[in-house]
Parts: sequence; structure tokens; C-alpha cells
Amino acid sequence: MSSIRFGGHIALAVALSSSAAISLVPSAAHAADDPLRPPAIATQEVPNVPPELAERLRQYQNTRGAAFRGWSPDGNGMLIATRFADTPQLHRVYQPGGRREQITFFNEPVDGGFIPEAKDGALLVTMSRGGNENGQVYFFDRQSGQAQLLTDGKSRNLLETQRHDGSVIIVGSNQRNGRDTDLYTADPRKPDSMKLLMQVENEHWSAADWSRDGKTLLLNRYVSINETYPALFDVATQKKTPIPVPGGGPAAFGALEFSPDGKSAYVATDARGEYQQLARVDLATMKYTWLTDDIPWDVDAIEADPKTGTIAFTVNEDGAGALYLLESGKRRRIELPLGIVGSLEFSPDGKHLGLSLARPDAPADAYSLNLADGKLTRWTYSEVGGLNPETFVTPRRIQFESFDGRKIPAYYFAPRKASKEHPVPVVIDIHGGPEGQYRPAFSGVEQFYLNDLGLAVIHPNVRGSAGYGKTYLKLDNADKRDDSVRDIGALLDWIGKQPELDSSRIAVAGGSYGGFMVLASLTHYSDRIKAGVDIVGIASFRTFLKNTSAYRQDLRRAEYGDERDPAMQAYFAKIDPLDNTDKIHSSLLVIHGKNDPRVPFSEAEQIADRVRAGGKPVWTVYADNEGHGFAKKVNRDYMTAVIAMFFKSSLGL
Repeated sequence: MSSIRFGGHIALAVALSSSAAISLVPSAAHAADDPLRPPAIATQEVPNVPPELAERLRQYQNTRGAAFRGWSPDGNGMLIATRFADTPQLHRVYQPGGRREQITFFNEPVDGGFIPEAKDGALLVTMSRGGNENGQVYFFDRQSGQAQLLTDGKSRNLLETQRHDGSVIIVGSNQRNGRDTDLYTADPRKPDSMKLLMQVENEHWSAADWSRDGKTLLLNRYVSINETYPALFDVATQKKTPIPVPGGGPAAFGALEFSPDGKSAYVATDARGEYQQLARVDLATMKYTWLTDDIPWDVDAIEADPKTGTIAFTVNEDGAGALYLLESGKRRRIELPLGIVGSLEFSPDGKHLGLSLARPDAPADAYSLNLADGKLTRWTYSEVGGLNPETFVTPRRIQFESFDGRKIPAYYFAPRKASKEHPVPVVIDIHGGPEGQYRPAFSGVEQFYLNDLGLAVIHPNVRGSAGYGKTYLKLDNADKRDDSVRDIGALLDWIGKQPELDSSRIAVAGGSYGGFMVLASLTHYSDRIKAGVDIVGIASFRTFLKNTSAYRQDLRRAEYGDERDPAMQAYFAKIDPLDNTDKIHSSLLVIHGKNDPRVPFSEAEQIADRVRAGGKPVWTVYADNEGHGFAKKVNRDYMTAVIAMFFKSSLGL
């Protein structure tokens, strides 16, 4: 394994709807006595969840996926991450379709991988507490079944890369001052072995890969999603050597990977075009050789086989994943169904490529690719709650024209019963980021809304989304922020022209930056939107940038604008939902975790309080043991049931 590809959990997408088949009597009663509400959650104005709703949702909530997390160094099977009980844990699978042997049993979500060349099956495990994102790194001894803490237990720590023999790891940690993420080395088998390797001041460096001889690191300095700077780092002398940016920059560099012999590096960069192309850089001459000129999409992952030199890379094609192999200078594409592919790693014998494949009509699973014949083998068969997979709906890709004539891409899930004679209500589900992107993956709850409840769901990739070129990515920066909200207005126009959709019953939902988009859409289009669900969203850029964790402030200012600049202060005062609550007439549900280190919990409190002060009701769901999204299944299940009730009430279903 050349670099660490775990260490965080992507919050499950929340699709939203409710059912005409499930009755909900409006009630002023607070849900304090609701037996279905978890003890860590407090609510206001939320009715009790009807038992029949909870029961009907149960099958869809109990679908689960599996993610490939690496090959066993002894060649005996693979590691996967999947959820059994309340949180994702690590499991071992010894053969395709074989039994799963659960390895970790923690109360918190866990991620991790094998230590390379560790014949005893030892693992590195990452975990944080209560959603605070202060990740810690542990050595997990398979012989004793015990985990030893390698980091300080308090600060934010990222497991970044490791030597190919597994003897040393690189940890990014802000333990020195809570702001700057310095790079440390550590012996993964020895607690208290962290040593400062590179101190950072007001910059953001990460280690992407380690050469096989252990002498050099590939680093990347992040300024913004549009501007990064790669470099070589000599571990012995601690000297950095910049890798020149073609054309002088600025440019964005994504995936970085050493060739097996260490004489070159494979990089994905947009230095000479709109998209991040794959290039090979000769590290002696710094000459670039471009390898994907003919692919008009971003290369987003690179993996090199140390035995054969084969390169595997993935491409983001309008949100869908494509997989390619580069062998002896020849490129071949591996045919895959619509979905997302990732977590690439070559097997120890060099004969297979391990990967995760997530589809919109099936939960994610772990697979292997036979490099000789291109055959894909499924290793895990994730459960779908006893449901019939043939009923699951796949989306179609659409485009709609916005206010300036620009085409905005989106994925559109239409329930089978939608027709001109029976137009269905719509939820517009807006991704976070803002540099994020909706990509087609499975959501059990979304399938519930489509199949059982007949609700259409549209996922727009508004301007500013990643995946559509660097020009598109910059279209919402700083004082252009409101233009992305106008894209939602254009989508409302598009919905109004579709005979199978009911434009009088539209809701918006989103998390994080998507939560801001929800609130902003309500301030612009309350006369056209019935309801909004704000999940861990930004209510005011001024208070958000002031109060977000110190290590994130400058990174977010590079995207949103600096709230300390008087001109940006004035612009934020104009667009912040918190200053425009008098324009919100739609129903509102606000959901937040109190331990959120990204978007502080105060963002939820202030928007809910301000809207209520204006005499409008607001449902709120706050969790004591969650952060930026609900990671624990019991909390997430309750949240999705509340959302279903909310839309039933507000959309008149």
C-alpha cells in the first residue's frame, strides 16, 4: 500500500420524503415522550414518530454496504469496512462470497487497514469520539485483540502514508498549536514514538506517498481546491524540492503516486486544461509526459503496482466512475456499471486489483479485478434488508439551463408511478462542499421514498461543484456565491415544465454547505418551495468563519471569502440567510450534532431561534453525541423518520 486511503467516514446521503399510506395526525405535543427517540437526541416541535412509519422504514434503513480496505499481506483474503450493529467496523473476508470475520468492536465508527508486510495481520485503526473529528491513530494487535493509542488522544490526527515495509507511518497532527497540521513520523508498533518531521506555519501540507526506498516523500501544499503545489521531501535532510507546475501555475494537483522505481511520479493536475489529466513526471528532469489528453474528465485516483509497474486510475465522468489500466504504455478501460469506483490496491502477488464499487441501485461492495482477463469478482454481498433489488430505481442524467444560459448537470430519480396523469412531488437534494459533487451511489432511504412513497429526487451539481472543470469550479467563489442559488431557481423552472412532476409541492434538503443552499433557497424562493431541511448547515458566513475550528479557517476563507474584509462583510450581510429570515415562509427542519467541528452547532441554534422569533414554526433535532452528520445508526434512523414526517406534514401527503 503506497498511501493511506482511509481515515474518514462520508456521511450517508439522506433522501427525503413521506407517505400517503402512513397517517400522521398533526400534534402540538413535544416528542419528549417518544419511545423511538434516542436518549442523546433533543427535539423541539417534533411530533412522535408513528410506529407504523418506523416499522415500514426499517427494511430500507437496514441496507448496508461494504468498502474494500486492503489485501492481507499474507495473500489470504482482504479487509473490508461495513456496519454490523450501530457503527461501521473492520472485517476480514478470506475468499469471494466467504464469511465475514469481524475484527474491531468499538462503539464509535472505525476505519483502518493492514500494516504492509505484517505477517501477523496487524492493523492501523483510526477513530474519533462523538463526531468531534479529532481522529486518533491506533495500533491494533491481532494476537491480543487490543488497540494501542499512537497519537495524543486529544488533537486532530490524520494517518497520511507509510513506508512500504510498514515500519514507519506519517501522521499529520495539529497537536502543537491546534491550528497548523505538522507532519510526524511514528513506529506503528510503539506508543509514544511520534517525532516531528516537518513543522508548518500558516500552510497546509500533506504527505501523499512514500518512495519504495524510504528516502523521499511526495508532498502537496493545499491553498484552495484550484491551487496546490507538489514537492519532493528528502526524509534524511528534510529538504523540500518543488515539482514545477507547467505554465507556472496556479494549478490544482490531486492524486500523487511514485512509480515503483521512484524515478518518476504520476500526478493528476489541471495545469494545462480544464480537467485534471494524468501525467508522468521524470523526477530528474521534471519533464511531464501527458497520458490522458483525450479524456475530458478528472482523473481522481492513481495506484501503481510495485511488481509489474501497471498503473490503475479512475476517472470522474459526470459523477460516474470509470476505471483504466495503463500497462506497458497501453491503456485499457474496464467496463463497469453506473456508479463510483475507488479504494484501489494491487494484491501482493500482482495478479489482482482490489476496489470498492458503489452503484445507485445496489449497496457498495468489495470486488477484485483479474488483471489478466479483466474479470470482475464480487467478494461481498451486502444486505438489502430483505427487499427485492429489482425494484430499486436508477437515475438518469439531465441538464437544465440557468439564468446565464449555462447548462447545469443533475441526476434525476423518478418513481415509476410518476406520469402526466399522476404528477409527483419533488425533493431537490443539494450536496455539500461547496466544491463537492453528487455522484450516483445507493441510499436505502432514498429508494424507500421512490418506491414506497412515490417521491421524485433530483440531485443538482450547481455551479461551483467539482468534476466539471476548473472554470465551472470557480463560478460561485466569493461574491458570486448567490449565482449558485439562482441555479436552484432555474431548476424550479425546469421542474415546472415536466408534466410528471408537481411543481406546487417542492422541498429542498442538504447538508453542510448544502444546508446553506437550503436556507438561501428559502430566502429566494419561499413562494415556490414548501419546505426545507437544513442538516449541519451554514446560517451566516460571518459567524461560521469566525467560529469554525482554527485549522479550517484559512482554508474556508480561500473558498468563501474573508469575513474580515469590509467588502466581503457587506456581501455576506446581503446573502446570509440569518439576515434574511423575514423572507422565509416555508416549513423548516434544522438538524445538527452538538460536537460539529466544521460547522459549529451555534449555526443551527441561531437560524432556528431567528425564524421562530419571526413567528414561524421550526422543527429541530439536535444530537449530543454527533458531529458533522449523524454517524450512529440509531440516531440516523430516527433522523430519517423525522424527515419523512416533516415532508408528509409540509407537502400535504
